[in-house]
Amino acid sequence: MPLPIDPPNRADNDSTADAVLTAAASVDAALPLLNPDAVEPAASPFTTVNVRSVALVVIATLGSLYVLHWAGEVFVPLLMGLMLSYALTPVVNRMVRWHLPRALAAAVVLVSIVSAVGSVLYHLRDDAVAMIESMPEAAQKLRRGLEGQRSQGTAAAIGKVQKAAAEIERATESEAAPAASRGVTKVQIERGRFNVKDYLWPSAMGLASASGRIVVVVFIAFFLLASGDTFRRKMVRIAGPTFSQKKLTLQALDEVDQQIQRYLGVQVITSLLVGVATWLAFLWIGVERAAVWGFAGFVLNFIPYFGSIVVTGGSALMGLVQFNTFEMALLVGGVSLAIHSIEGYILTPWMTSRASRMNAVAVFVGVLAWGWLWGIAGLFLGVPIMMAIKAVCDRVDDLKAVGELLGD
Repeated sequence: MPLPIDPPNRADNDSTADAVLTAAASVDAALPLLNPDAVEPAASPFTTVNVRSVALVVIATLGSLYVLHWAGEVFVPLLMGLMLSYALTPVVNRMVRWHLPRALAAAVVLVSIVSAVGSVLYHLRDDAVAMIESMPEAAQKLRRGLEGQRSQGTAAAIGKVQKAAAEIERATESEAAPAASRGVTKVQIERGRFNVKDYLWPSAMGLASASGRIVVVVFIAFFLLASGDTFRRKMVRIAGPTFSQKKLTLQALDEVDQQIQRYLGVQVITSLLVGVATWLAFLWIGVERAAVWGFAGFVLNFIPYFGSIVVTGGSALMGLVQFNTFEMALLVGGVSLAIHSIEGYILTPWMTSRASRMNAVAVFVGVLAWGWLWGIAGLFLGVPIMMAIKAVCDRVDDLKAVGELLGD
């Protein structure tokens, strides 16, 4: 008689399966301890670098730098005109709202600015030429002043050498005196006074070339101002077929417009304040040609860091020439440095929004790089170009790291 078989219990089967799974997991956990070679290496937190991609990026960067340097004669006027159009767009838009045609408004604004700058340069030309001609005298006074500050022992040694040279020259002249009495005329050649016009005249073609570039910049700015937002619409149209691509392009263009217009507006206002403050302060001290220094302070304030250094050093040197004392030279240079420091550390950060500020190190390196590429024009264009690059990088996911690096 067969023994009765109990029907299978579902709860017992589930507990048995759980026990089997637990034992298998224990075995899997113990296997690495029994065989260390079987352990797979942990994934690196850094992604694998594609050497070919990095090499292509480096080659493309070097090629772009070469093209920018080689075609600087084209890019510099184009970017200068673009920046000028950015600066004047708010004024032209306001005049258009007054029911004035855009082309006429752009022409009126540009003609007014060119006329004002030309009038200022015409009235300051004589003072500027006289100041440049006095630079060699300033350098000689500075050299003599530095030599006078040397130690007494060095000064005594130099005096002895000069005295010995004078004695030798006197003895030589006494030896040559009888020959001179027989009808030989002594001829001494003296160098003429430094005249800046002698150096400017041979470079008349360079001056004409610079004038031609200014004309090109003005015409480029005029066409951009007269066209309005035509190129913006074209850029959005060719950005891509999808709506997201067009939206991203429009956002980047709006960001570039806002950042550059804000930067240029702040620069114009602060440069005017620096120029007027420099003029009034130098008038109060009694510095000659104070208006020239005020105009120089206005123009050079557009160059970060280097512009203030040039104005401060040059004004101190001219103060040494005029007052003939190191104390007054330090006073003139200190006043100029104080004006630029107030502008750079108080006015500009207060007038500039947090979003448009850039890292000081990135600005300094960028100004050096663009100055190396395009000279003085690169010093003017360096910061606006970097702001445009930052605005684009902030909108592109793959380039957000670059935007973060450039930001404050």
